[in-house]
Amino acid sequence: MVKANESRIKYKYIKQPDKKTSLKREVFDLVEMIVYALVIVTITFTFFFKMAGVQGESMIYTLYNQDRLIISNLFYEPKNGDIVVLSIPEIFDKPIIKRVIATEGQTININDKGDVYIDGVKIDEPYIHNKTNKKLHNKYPFVVPQGHIFIMGDNRNNSKDSRDVGCVNVKNIMGKAVFRFLPFNRIGVL
Repeated sequence: MVKANESRIKYKYIKQPDKKTSLKREVFDLVEMIVYALVIVTITFTFFFKMAGVQGESMIYTLYNQDRLIISNLFYEPKNGDIVVLSIPEIFDKPIIKRVIATEGQTININDKGDVYIDGVKIDEPYIHNKTNKKLHNKYPFVVPQGHIFIMGDNRNNSKDSRDVGCVNVKNIMGKAVFRFLPFNRIGVL
């Protein structure tokens, strides 16, 4: 038989924290969350992504002056059609943004009509603003040297690019443009 004292449930009253302590804890948790977020963003943009701004009109109608981009060079290998940010301090004061037209070992030709051919095949370029002129730097056709790329702006007749300065060393690539985040009305993946 169970005694009456043993069958009774004992209740312990838990002391409620005062409002002052609870507010301090909430503020601390908020600050801690903000610090963690800032650390993650800093690490992400230091090692994986960078930001770049478009200056000039050489990429119209794909990119416009003052567009802001996120670029990545994580495991990046240039491919035809990629939009890349390049740093070529011996030629340009600031980083430039251009499109990769041909990579090492590919033969590039520009005919008198302004059509661009890679390895004998005319490339489809719906992004260009106007027909391509040859300019004077290169004699066409020619093969892109090893470790280099041939770049051009989409606004072909308003672009200083490989037709002027020759092929660009892949070491000058800062990264591939992957996302436009400003202006908001043109936000999106590139």
